[in-house]
Amino acid sequence: MFEMIPLFGPLPGGMELAVILLIAVLLFGANKIPKLARSTGEAMGEFKKGRQEVENELREMQESGSSTETQFDESESRTDTDTDTGTATETESER
Repeated sequence: MFEMIPLFGPLPGGMELAVILLIAVLLFGANKIPKLARSTGEAMGEFKKGRQEVENELREMQESGSSTETQFDESESRTDTDTDTGTATETESER
């Protein structure tokens, strides 16, 4: 039915990975690769932490927004027109 199309082509096999690892060792040196991997892992952890904080803030805003919308709707319906005196009062958007 649907054919899966890879985004980046085929994944490298065993020999290709060995060549990539050899080039990385030559470029960075054997002692710097663990430091590079550690800093990459820490950066990924910080990114995930920041993303989670943003998601929590958005969720809180959405939850508080839904409760303020109902309060806004109720107050707007009460202040649209003063039927006893026949004069219009200010709505929330006009203030």
